[in-house]
Amino acid sequence: MSTPLTGRTIAFLVANSGVEQVELTSPWKDLQDAGATTVLIAPKKDSVQAMNNDVEPGDTFTPDLAVADASAADYDGLVLPGGTTNPDQLRLEPDAVALVKAFVDARKPVAAICHGPWMLVEADVLRGKNLASFPSIRTDVRNAGGTWHDEEAVTCTAGGWTLVTSRNPDDLPAFGQAAVAAFSS
Repeated sequence: MSTPLTGRTIAFLVANSGVEQVELTSPWKDLQDAGATTVLIAPKKDSVQAMNNDVEPGDTFTPDLAVADASAADYDGLVLPGGTTNPDQLRLEPDAVALVKAFVDARKPVAAICHGPWMLVEADVLRGKNLASFPSIRTDVRNAGGTWHDEEAVTCTAGGWTLVTSRNPDDLPAFGQAAVAAFSS
């Protein structure tokens, strides 16, 4: 198996509750299989409660860092998993929003799936970007200056940084492949 991400460290930013489990675990595995070191960051170092279909509790995960202790300078890219409550909770955390903005300001690639782009809306970094998301937030994406696409995976390099996005868990194979490509370039 090819390992184009050997030597790269990718951060995953999630709330302490509400992250859609498969949107965390599938790209996590894809990136690790490609050789990346993955790091879980949450507002608190308390357990992260994943969800299945936003209603059934899934597994719990232990964050490696609290968001206040994380710096974009330490990572080669960022993944923003979805779940409806995950980004909604993160948007209320100033340190989480600032971390997302720091990745963009440093021109480091960001990958966001489903409702994950809500964090990009909150960080005010979508002007001129093409992206996909869960359809219910397309108006938020447009109001933030992005162009919404109903596609399996969208990679956009406008504005000097790479953004990879997908609509929902059905798109995870394409999302993982696009994220590996973005983080390896």
